[in-house]
Amino acid sequence: MPALASGAPKPGRLGAPWQAVILLGPALLAYGVFAVLPFLDVIRLSVMRWDGLSPHAAFIGLANFRFIFTEDAVFWTAFGNSVIWTLLSVAIPPAIGFALALGLNQKLRGRNALRAMFYLPVIIAPIAVATMWRWMYDPFFGIVNSLLTDAGLQRLIQDWLGDRRVALYAVFVAYVWQTAGFAMVLFLAGLSNVSPTLLEAARLDGANRAQCFRHVTLPALGSTITVVIVLSLINSFRTFDIVYGMTHGGPAQSTQLLAFWAYTQSMQLHDFGHGSAIAVVLLAVTALVVIPYLRWTQRREDAA
Repeated sequence: MPALASGAPKPGRLGAPWQAVILLGPALLAYGVFAVLPFLDVIRLSVMRWDGLSPHAAFIGLANFRFIFTEDAVFWTAFGNSVIWTLLSVAIPPAIGFALALGLNQKLRGRNALRAMFYLPVIIAPIAVATMWRWMYDPFFGIVNSLLTDAGLQRLIQDWLGDRRVALYAVFVAYVWQTAGFAMVLFLAGLSNVSPTLLEAARLDGANRAQCFRHVTLPALGSTITVVIVLSLINSFRTFDIVYGMTHGGPAQSTQLLAFWAYTQSMQLHDFGHGSAIAVVLLAVTALVVIPYLRWTQRREDAA
């Protein structure tokens, strides 16, 4: 019997392309049904007028986009709040997560328990986090004002979720409490990949701890930092649950974000065209921020 060619598949076995189709097919099908099709439907609805109940939607072109840009004042409030939220989200939770990772990467007694404790908020449902923090912020019975009273700082007591000047930042504190642990875990994974050999060589060359961190540890975390920043950007743009559970966008739209305003237009005001147009704008803004950042980091890595 002639020998099989070196590149030919063996009898009774599928070739690599068919194996890939079989293994990836179910996941790709689920992704297409639950992600791609809804995404395309949102784009379709953004150029339609539909209340969610009528059997047919009317095509109106770019009228929904003209409305949200020129007549919807809440849209610009939500846009401004989203910018503030995003800037804070890419700075504060990653910084706290990084500090926690550096501390819990040391040889400490009970560090695994501490890691689990700081990561625990991540796995709690956002609506449960919102409920808990709304109770903590209660102006009469909440623990925040009680602690301020016990500390003799009564001048700082206020209605945290009822004052439009501080409500957005009060909600953001709850968001930080829930998300910093996720950044911590990613940074811990990155720190575990830092070569001990390089650190030891740097110490032998006379580098102190700060120099080892700057010239060895930090460059080795480049990819991890990129992942954390990108995920922080994406999560900040799609923030919804915690705002829904704590303030519903109030008071006076001071905590309104684009994702929540898109939901309000669609599900509460039954204007799926406007809601979808806001969602498309949110998607475009996310792409305009994330894609250039990824390209910039890729060029830096290539140059290095």
